[in-house]
Amino acid sequence: MDHKAFLKSLDPDVARRLVEKSDRAGMVHLAGHVGLISLFSLYIALQAPFWGLLLPVQGVLIVFLFTLEHEATHKTPFANEVLNEWVGRCCGVMILLPFEWFRYFHLAHHRHTNIPGKDPELGHGEAGDKPNTWARWIMHVSGIPVWISQIKQIVINALGRASGPYLPPRAAGRITKEARIMLGLYALAALSFAFTTLLFWVWILPALIAQPALRLYLLAEHGRCPQLANMFDNTRTTYTNRIIRFVAWNMPYHVEHHVFPNVPFYLLPQLHVLTKDHLIHTEPGYVAFTKQYVADF
Repeated sequence: MDHKAFLKSLDPDVARRLVEKSDRAGMVHLAGHVGLISLFSLYIALQAPFWGLLLPVQGVLIVFLFTLEHEATHKTPFANEVLNEWVGRCCGVMILLPFEWFRYFHLAHHRHTNIPGKDPELGHGEAGDKPNTWARWIMHVSGIPVWISQIKQIVINALGRASGPYLPPRAAGRITKEARIMLGLYALAALSFAFTTLLFWVWILPALIAQPALRLYLLAEHGRCPQLANMFDNTRTTYTNRIIRFVAWNMPYHVEHHVFPNVPFYLLPQLHVLTKDHLIHTEPGYVAFTKQYVADF
């Protein structure tokens, strides 16, 4: 059974319940995620005992805002659409990923998942390529290519030169305006270094340290999956612990998300119960996936 047949087989009442968004569920999860970032920021700023050990943890919490921004492109974290928009934009500023541009980039990825020449994730320079040698894997996992790619994209957008078959002309103004605002905010952040290095310790350094964790996580979503249209076959679900599912907003249930993108993060475990017998590619964890991924190098 492919994903289209599965969706047709769902009871209409079940399908309706699965797409019910919740401001409460979204706000509780957001409060937990942002609350931890704020708490660790304070601890690091005060240089409390062993504060340096929290830098990687803080970084993971920051870079995994990607999964929330990703969800916001689908307008599913919250029932309130305005809240979805602003949370997505704020996440984009935090991780240098312009939300207005990423919305269309990511939705094109959903329309053409893992299809060469159509899925923009497969052709977005070094940041999007799936590495197939030790050298390319190490560079990819380092996070350096993705930081370079995202900075370039912000500058391109700010110059009004954003392009791509997935970008509708009506979005050009919003994309340009957002990028210019982002550059302005980063300029203000840079000016703050004349008075304090706090942002370096609570934001920049942690994000640099933790980017490899996000790269490894994202490789598991589609890495080494067949390049064809069936979402049950071109995507992977990774079984993991509650902590990672929390930080990643339940996106380890990635086949489920691709099969039915309108399902909000908090209902993906329920969708998993319905899809688990149809899953083709799964892994018992990210360490297991990584070992298998590099085994053929």
